[in-house]
Amino acid sequence: MPSFIPPEVLLLGPGPSPVPQRILDALARPTIGHLDPRFVGMMDDLKRLLRYAFQTGNELTIPVSAPGSAGMETAFVNVIEPGDTVIVCQNGVFGGRMRENVVRIGAMPVMVNDAFGTPIDLDKVRSALKANPGARALAFVHAETSTGVESDAAELCRLAQEHGALSIVDAVTSLGGIPVCADAWGADAIYSGSQKCLSAPPGLSPATFSARAMERVRARRSPVQSWFLDLGLVMNYWQGAGGRAYHHTAPINMLYALHEALLMLESEGLEAAFARHRANHERFRDGLQAMGMELLVAENCRLPQLNAVKVPEGVDEAAVRKRLLADFSIEIGAGLGELAGKIWRIGLMGAGSNPESVDRVLAALGACLDRKAP
Repeated sequence: MPSFIPPEVLLLGPGPSPVPQRILDALARPTIGHLDPRFVGMMDDLKRLLRYAFQTGNELTIPVSAPGSAGMETAFVNVIEPGDTVIVCQNGVFGGRMRENVVRIGAMPVMVNDAFGTPIDLDKVRSALKANPGARALAFVHAETSTGVESDAAELCRLAQEHGALSIVDAVTSLGGIPVCADAWGADAIYSGSQKCLSAPPGLSPATFSARAMERVRARRSPVQSWFLDLGLVMNYWQGAGGRAYHHTAPINMLYALHEALLMLESEGLEAAFARHRANHERFRDGLQAMGMELLVAENCRLPQLNAVKVPEGVDEAAVRKRLLADFSIEIGAGLGELAGKIWRIGLMGAGSNPESVDRVLAALGACLDRKAP
């Protein structure tokens, strides 16, 4: 059986995003031991770079050794215990996954539901917190990958604090693409993914936890239900005083890749990265409008890095995606949940956010739909 040689595909779906050669080269560097002092030094650099990305001074800012879904579970299983009440906001598919975590812990979710394609309603959240005094946490998605909507993370975190609740924030699609301000928001647990706006391969979940969140972890009455994701154990590997305690064999080469991706982000600068994502979104938006096409989400809450494009009436959306991949080597995403068949999700994330990608996907869409691209 021959080795697998993947084709060259322009990844413009909801993730993963294109991985630059510089990051692929980092993956191929020699593997050393996960307790090697030189690797430990790189881990310290990596934590500093992640603090820059999250805009935080949180001591426990680490990459969880698994994809973003494990980052989500890490946040929930550590700060939530059986019997707790958790306010969960759902305005897309990933809010539903938060609810699933709460249920599996044995806690009680109180749902705040909004239509897919709209941001979280702050008044509904305020009412839910008032109606559930003593709620342990407020959980919400900052950048909803299934719809392309940004919700007001700063105000949601403020509401949580006002009512004595912790905040759990999904920033999987936002980190590196739009501002994620852990300290300014007063957020308690934020998790992300390596494969979106950071443009590293999938497989790691950057996460940061406030001092308040860690106080909650230390005050638990019951053991964390996941041994692998127990921060009380993991933190001894990432920041053990007087030496690192073995917990698991870290994904060494993946950490090289994330380190390189974060160096690239730091070199570009956060504000420049945000401006680049915005500019390329606007170029894409203008091109769509010139072809008579529309975006799902209102402009005031629209993510620049994840574009939900309405499928024109009478168009077979799956056939278009299939042709884009087969004839143009471009991958885009389908709608999820109640938006299945109604939208395409076109990501302009990380290294995929550039004018060339925008023009290429617009031209390919124009060819598939028999519409003249600008």
